[in-house]
Amino acid sequence: MLANESEYLAGTADLVLTGGAVHTVDAADRVVEAIAVTGGRIARTGTADQITPLIGPRTRVIPLEGRSVLPGINDSHLHGVWLGQMWPSLLMEQMAAGGGEAPAPLKTREDRRRAILKTAELLAPLGVTSYTEPGLGPGEDAGPSGCFGSEALRDYADLAAEGRLTARVTALMLFGELDGRSSLKDVLGGLRDFTPPSPVPGWFRVAGVKIFADGIPPMRNAWVDEPYTDGSYGGLLVEGDSEADREAALLAMIDAAHAAGHQIAVHATGSRTTRTVARAMAGALARDGRDARHYIIHGDLLAPGTLATMASAGVGLNTQAGIAVFTGDMMRGAVGDDVMPITWPTRDALTAGVRLCLSSDAPVLTPDWRAGLAAAVTRRGLDGRVCGEEQRLTVAEALRSYTIVPAWQDGDESWKGSLEPGKVADLCVLDAGLLETEPEALPKVPVSLTLVDGRVVHEL
Repeated sequence: MLANESEYLAGTADLVLTGGAVHTVDAADRVVEAIAVTGGRIARTGTADQITPLIGPRTRVIPLEGRSVLPGINDSHLHGVWLGQMWPSLLMEQMAAGGGEAPAPLKTREDRRRAILKTAELLAPLGVTSYTEPGLGPGEDAGPSGCFGSEALRDYADLAAEGRLTARVTALMLFGELDGRSSLKDVLGGLRDFTPPSPVPGWFRVAGVKIFADGIPPMRNAWVDEPYTDGSYGGLLVEGDSEADREAALLAMIDAAHAAGHQIAVHATGSRTTRTVARAMAGALARDGRDARHYIIHGDLLAPGTLATMASAGVGLNTQAGIAVFTGDMMRGAVGDDVMPITWPTRDALTAGVRLCLSSDAPVLTPDWRAGLAAAVTRRGLDGRVCGEEQRLTVAEALRSYTIVPAWQDGDESWKGSLEPGKVADLCVLDAGLLETEPEALPKVPVSLTLVDGRVVHEL
C-alpha cells in the first residue's frame, strides 16, 4: 500500500517540477502536469494548481517547459562491473567490427570498485536509478576477467553502505560459469555453503540465483524443438552424460533454488529450453504458492504455449529489443523463416499476460535505455530494416517495461518504479516531450536531470 501523501507534507515541498508531462506510470498510465518531492519521496502529482500550494520560500521550482518527467529507469539486466571494465567498448560493436581487444582483468578490490563507480558515473546521466547485476558468485571466482566473482558482491555491499552508489542494485548469485558450463553439484554446493553479503536496505540486496541453461540460437547452441537450418538441435550447457541427464540436472537446480527461498532467473533462449524452464518454474511455484518472481532471461524463441505457461504461473520475461534488431539476420540464417515468428515475441508476451522487462545486457549493448526503447517500438535495425514488425510495442508499454515492471521483478513495486505519492523520488527529466519525439530520435534527446531518493545525481 502507498502511504498517504499527507505523511510527506508536514511543510512545503523541497522540489517542484511543473509545466510539462509527468508520466506517472501508475495503473492508469496517467500523464499529469506537475510533481512535488518532499524528504526524498513523491509528495503529490497533478495539475500546476494542485501543486502550487506546496511551494514555499525554500522550494526549488523547475519549469519543465513541456519536457517529460519519467520514473527513474531500471535496467533490469546490466553487468555493472563488466560494463565499468569494458566501457566505452561494447560487445556487439566489437562483433560488427570483426573483434576487439580484451580489457585488462580486474585483479584487486580497488579495480572492481573503480569499475562499479565508473558504471555509476555512466548511468546517472542516462536517468538510470536501479539495475540488476545478473550473475556474480563462486562459479566465476577463478574467471579470467575478474568481473563476476563473489568478491564483487561484497564490493557492492560495501559501496552501498558507504553511500557511494547512485543507483539501487539487485544482484543474482552465480554458481556456474558465465555463458558456460554449470553442474548440479556446484549449484547444490553453492546453495548450501555460500553466504552472500547482507542487504543494505534500499540500495543493495542479493535476490536470488542465475542459471545458464543454454547458449544462443544464432550460434546454434541453444536447445530447440525445431531443427536449425543445418539439421542440428543444440543442447543445454548443464553437465550430464546424456540429454535426459542434462535436463534432469537443470530441473533439479530450479527445484533446489526455489526450495531454498530464492528468486530464480534462467538464461534460456532456445524454444525447447524456454519451454522446459517455464514448466519447471511453474511446477515449483505451484507446490508452495510463493510469490517468487522467477523469470526467463532473453527468451529468444518463445512458442505461444510457453508464453501461456509463463503467464498463468506468474513467470516474467526479461529481454533486449536491441539484440533482436542487431542479430535478426543471424537468427534467420540459423532458424529459418518458419521459426522467425516466435523470435523475441514482445507483443505476444504482453498479449498473453506475461510481465515484460526490457533491459540492455550492457556491455553487450549500450546501457542507453533510449536506444532500447526505440528498438522495442520500431524493431528497426541500423540498416533500416524491421525485424518482427508484429512484435512492436507502444511507447507507454516500453516505458512500463523499463520502470514499474522491473520494480515488480525486484519485488519493490510498492515503493519504486512509478511516480505516485509515498514512493521514493527516483526520476529523470527528458529534455523533450516523450510522446512528441520520434522514437528513433530519442537517443539524441538529453536527460537533463536525474534524482535518486530525491537527491540530484545528474543535472545539465
